Amino acid sequence: MAEMKKQLVLSLISCIISTQAYAYELVLPKAKKMNVNSNYAFFVGRARNSESIMINNLRIYTAPNGAFAHSVKLNDGENRIIIRSSYNTQIYRFYKNAKKAIKDETVCEFEQLKSGIVLKDNEPLFATPSYSEIKRLAHLFEGTHVLIDASKGDFYRVFLAKDVSGWIPKKGVEFCEQKSSEPPSFLNMNNTRYKNASVHTISFTENLPYTVEERSDEIIFKVYNPELSDASVYTMNIPKPEKYTYQVAMNDGVYTFKVNELPKDVTNCTIVVDAGHGGNEKGAIGCLGDEEKDINLKIALELQAILQQKGVNVLMTRECDGNVSLEDRVAFARNNNANIFVSIHLNSIGDIPININKNRGTSVYYYNNNSKDLAKILESSISRNSKTNKDKVRKGNFAVIRPADYIGVLVEAAYMTNPKDSMLYRTPDFASNVAKGIADGILQFVNADK
Repeated sequence: MAEMKKQLVLSLISCIISTQAYAYELVLPKAKKMNVNSNYAFFVGRARNSESIMINNLRIYTAPNGAFAHSVKLNDGENRIIIRSSYNTQIYRFYKNAKKAIKDETVCEFEQLKSGIVLKDNEPLFATPSYSEIKRLAHLFEGTHVLIDASKGDFYRVFLAKDVSGWIPKKGVEFCEQKSSEPPSFLNMNNTRYKNASVHTISFTENLPYTVEERSDEIIFKVYNPELSDASVYTMNIPKPEKYTYQVAMNDGVYTFKVNELPKDVTNCTIVVDAGHGGNEKGAIGCLGDEEKDINLKIALELQAILQQKGVNVLMTRECDGNVSLEDRVAFARNNNANIFVSIHLNSIGDIPININKNRGTSVYYYNNNSKDLAKILESSISRNSKTNKDKVRKGNFAVIRPADYIGVLVEAAYMTNPKDSMLYRTPDFASNVAKGIADGILQFVNADK
């Protein structure tokens, strides 16, 4: 009798171990009970031995490699979600916090203009009082004098001229005493043209705010002197080459605006290759547990090798698994006078429903107009070489591609959380194929006029 009980126990243990060995594994969610503010719960993982996955009685597509991904719309309060297969059943509970009503903040007009000083370089001047606003009128320099006439939420409104204003984060400026001396005055303006560049300077007795507007054939650089009058605007109409970069510098009231023509031979270019994330920043996690940072680096190293073989000066923001801040990546490119900056990533799903047929493939982001053509070329060349779907070219407000000092693009080669894309990015040739697509696209862009 005792022997029979022992065999029964061993049989049960064996059954449990066998079930665990064949049961699905989840990458997301991280816990069975969670308090969340998001609208969707994401179930991302791997099925075993062709097991059928059901989530709330809905059968979920599973790729041949076992990858699956699904999202469930959450209601306010408790949400009970059941995920099951023939080997395993688990219950997840998400407690969604009810969203607080967004307070409609009104613009608080000041009785009189207040004087302020910008506290650090690269302080954004937005078109609207919102951090999500993609349009930035300028990036102001430390010590710039501004006049402020209103506030809204976390922003002050900067008065530039009659019917012209911008919004600056409150944390980026401090009020100062109104000056009793004469208002700032214009000193001089100068333009110097070189073979592949032009330099434009405009001088004032103080540091004043500016804006930049790009048009089809020129750049409009404006400096405002609101203390002198509400119509005191100084404009430079700066011609631009077909392929160009530009830099704005300011020192003691003197603005220097330099436009550089992109070299016509790729061997004369400096290209910075940026493997996204790294170190503690893993990036997105794939259905099968792959970490985005590792795939980014593989692609970046393959691209480095291809471009170096073609005689290009290639610089890497990282060549191993390490932490590199966004600020350091931008500074690295600027300090090395990069002509082109390519940031390499794989995509993930935000707080939206997963659509595995729609949210897949290669997308390329740009911010400045000088980078749009390269982004278009790369979307086609990467998709062609790596057999991914085209997932559009978009304008994106990413820190590493905001500077106009270089032609900057951010590549999302595929979706980490798409089961169909996982069949591609896990193949041995994916990194080299994407790298070849990027290299081909860069060569096509730079050498188009040859």
